[in-house]
Amino acid sequence: MSHLLWFHAPASDWFEALPLGNGHLGAKVYGRVADERIALNLDDVWSGDGPRTLTVPDGPAVAADVRRLLLEDGDQLAATERTRALQGPLVESYQPLADLVIRSSGTATQYRRTLDLSTGVVGVDYTVDGTRFRRETFVSAPDQVLAWTITADQPGGISLDLSLESQHPIAVEVADGTYGVVGRAPSDLTIEYRESPDPIRYEEGRGIGFGVALRAFADGGSVTTSDAGIAVHGATRVTVVLAAASTFAGWQVPPGRDPLTALNAATAVLDSVAVDKLRARHVEDHVALYDRASLELGPVVNLPTDERVRAVAAGGNDPDLVALAFNLGRYLLIASSRPGTQAANLQGIWNQDRRPMWASDWTNNINTQMNYWLADLTGLSECFDPMTDLLEGLAASGAETARILYGAPGWVSHHNADLWRATWPVGDGGDDPVWSMCATCGVWLTAHLMEHYRFSLDGDFLRERAYSVIAGAAAFVLAMLVEDGEHLQFIPSTAPEHHFVLPSGEKASVDLTSTYDIWLIRELFANLAEAEGVLGLQSSLAARATAARDRLPEIRVTPDGRLHEWPTDWQPSEPQHRHQSHLYGLYPGAEIDPGRTPEWAAAARASLELRTAGAVNGGWTAAWLVALWARLFEPSRAVAVIHDYLSRLVSDNLLHRDGDIFQIDANFGLTGCIPELLLQSHTDVIRVLPALPAEWPNGSFHGLRARGGLVFDVSWRGGVLTQAVVRATRSGTHHIALTPERTVTITLAAGERRDLLA
Repeated sequence: MSHLLWFHAPASDWFEALPLGNGHLGAKVYGRVADERIALNLDDVWSGDGPRTLTVPDGPAVAADVRRLLLEDGDQLAATERTRALQGPLVESYQPLADLVIRSSGTATQYRRTLDLSTGVVGVDYTVDGTRFRRETFVSAPDQVLAWTITADQPGGISLDLSLESQHPIAVEVADGTYGVVGRAPSDLTIEYRESPDPIRYEEGRGIGFGVALRAFADGGSVTTSDAGIAVHGATRVTVVLAAASTFAGWQVPPGRDPLTALNAATAVLDSVAVDKLRARHVEDHVALYDRASLELGPVVNLPTDERVRAVAAGGNDPDLVALAFNLGRYLLIASSRPGTQAANLQGIWNQDRRPMWASDWTNNINTQMNYWLADLTGLSECFDPMTDLLEGLAASGAETARILYGAPGWVSHHNADLWRATWPVGDGGDDPVWSMCATCGVWLTAHLMEHYRFSLDGDFLRERAYSVIAGAAAFVLAMLVEDGEHLQFIPSTAPEHHFVLPSGEKASVDLTSTYDIWLIRELFANLAEAEGVLGLQSSLAARATAARDRLPEIRVTPDGRLHEWPTDWQPSEPQHRHQSHLYGLYPGAEIDPGRTPEWAAAARASLELRTAGAVNGGWTAAWLVALWARLFEPSRAVAVIHDYLSRLVSDNLLHRDGDIFQIDANFGLTGCIPELLLQSHTDVIRVLPALPAEWPNGSFHGLRARGGLVFDVSWRGGVLTQAVVRATRSGTHHIALTPERTVTITLAAGERRDLLA
């Protein structure tokens, strides 16, 4: 089974360490023997000291200037620069917590390091001076602790020292056999791409405090706790249990001021733990989520994972490594996004830097969204809960931003968000509007709420949580639409992160409604109407949105057959740009389809071919391309992208790595996009194996979901479908294409299972 990563050596650095987590507490395990280091994170330990106040003067007047510059003067450069006056503070940064350091002696032989995705346990096996040792590490969701165990096959063979270190200033607290530390994250921090003589600043009484508590339990030998840490001598088995907490009290208020309260909370968690039941409770919880879906592609390759990555880089074909990467993405979402935790950020919950790249924030012009493409599709609906929580916070914060910047109702969220739910364009006037000035990021995020409903058909979720957020986004967009004499224009508008070149040779990024924004707004208004239809509502807001949808600018095709990216077919500053925003209607949107809209599909293909010709992809770009090619029924091109990704853009542990940059969106995105080759349900017909690559002649998947509440188990051999079983979680009638020539129509009751080939 494609569920094991394994190696013959410890991790060489943090990037190669193996990830564990329960959504709140994250860990990276190096697997060293004499000087082990387990890097720790908490999802709510960030820089900053509470929510900030947006103090942009005359926002509505600035927005009016931007509209005038575009509609009356046709001056895109001046409009771009004018939007800088709408920028608020930069976002805060996600922080490392501490490191658990475990020191012992001896030189290891017969070494093996593993991550079992199916159990969520990191194992390290080795021999020292004839004694065989087994170490295991896991992070439990039921018990909210990290557990580390070591056993020896010779009595009394274990002696080691444990301590905690941190990049933040910490103080040691020892009491009743518990070794702990308290500290604070920076109260003020300069984001990594800005220069500052004093970029990381700590201030007494400000910033998020934290506490980490540690205990050790030994069979045989002795355990001694002191200010230096915990010392174990002459044991046969040792279990170490660690808990952590912060003083974060919610995004709307400053954090608690006393980090000792966090340590007391962590200690209370340790008090409640039944050590002998920890592993069984963890595995039971993990398996309940992980076993819902899996992918197998051909025979399992029993070689170390790092050797397999190098073999693919040398030109080898390893479909089983693709399956392993798919299964890893599901594992990572389980580990970084659970009910009650923060949503997975740019690095999930794993970060080693106080000034991480792009603040390790929520980047909402694709990266946050990509993190959750896989959730419902692969049976992890609970893991979507933090995304809903994030959106509700952004909607609340974004209502004030909409009022201050635009004088508009509803809510808005721009490119970046942080723990304190920043929703404004960031930069304090110093960031390029090409990424800062993206006022429809919240619109895109709301699409996930409607998709979550389509997979589950949970009317209570739609009524109680999703509808008001969708309606608020629609109210904002409607207030922002302005007449140009023919259409309704959304201003200011961008194609995220991409400049266009004006006839003068200067670069600009703000214009009338971009194709990206047209797709998003069309989808938002349609989602609002669909939601009201499900809920039996008939609001004036939805009626206005439906009427406005018909007056948006048309989706246009250039004379040479491409989709427009901007209203004018400007020269792009980067013809091979990483963002495919103008193709949103193909994926993750659903308006472009080769069968239903062949003209748009042809234009999307022409755009994609031009964009990718000679391009060197980044990680999240590669993931998106897989789905785009799949929706165009181009499996060979999708597989080529996957092969390139596994050749260049992963660490030995398959986590995305581009030089010294780690972003987890690529891992999540790949797992969310590979299924588009195997099961598509975005149209009225569910397609089974719609774009099966020839490079994957044999395989199977279990538990992939389709919209409408369906769960599929499918197998194929020699590229031919051999099994197709579907189970319904809700009653309904469905059209399912088993081949391009054969479509069946079935009606299923909730809980009913049907063999489609019988």
